[in-house]
Amino acid sequence: MKKLPDRFFITGTDTDIGKTFVSAVLSLGLNSAYWKPVQAGTVPSTDSEWVQKITELDPSLIVPETYKLASPLSPHLAAKIDGISINLADFPSPDSTGKTKLIVEGAGGIMVPLNERETMIDLMRQLDLPILVVAKSGLGTINHTVLTIEALRQRGLSILGVIMNGPLNEENKKAIEHYAQTTVLAQIPLLTELNRATLLAAFNTYCKEIS
Repeated sequence: MKKLPDRFFITGTDTDIGKTFVSAVLSLGLNSAYWKPVQAGTVPSTDSEWVQKITELDPSLIVPETYKLASPLSPHLAAKIDGISINLADFPSPDSTGKTKLIVEGAGGIMVPLNERETMIDLMRQLDLPILVVAKSGLGTINHTVLTIEALRQRGLSILGVIMNGPLNEENKKAIEHYAQTTVLAQIPLLTELNRATLLAAFNTYCKEIS
């Protein structure tokens, strides 16, 4: 089984797909810093605040957002409402964060617009980190995951594989591996309770082989 590198970028096949949950599990299990470069929506909390609270990681492991936008909308629209424009030149390189181990979480899916010209995949190319795709386990995931993987490959990005989030689904796992020609690195089922202990247990049960 492929081991995860010290630094990588987590994207998803859609919004609300479990990227932040998976980021929290991996950040805790790997004792890695966490960075959400673009945060759209600050109520009731940001993803960075949620990850730090649920994992109880040292606050020094949370890298500040480059853009923290008030509205829970597509970044380009949330930025427009805030009266600003997202500029790729504003994002620091992973090296400049000072973190040897770093998990970067995107906002929404790979084609979510950041401004009038660029999308999340352009930021992913600029940061130049290998990509881990988070996908749901249920109906619709084959299509969404295959399309995401194909788009990443067309841009020449390095793909680590897929983590499926939700009820375990072996048939969808096999289909994703076959049709996307990639590896499902882990399947993490839904947790009834979210806290440091349950996230660490999930990592040790489902992700230990890739750590």
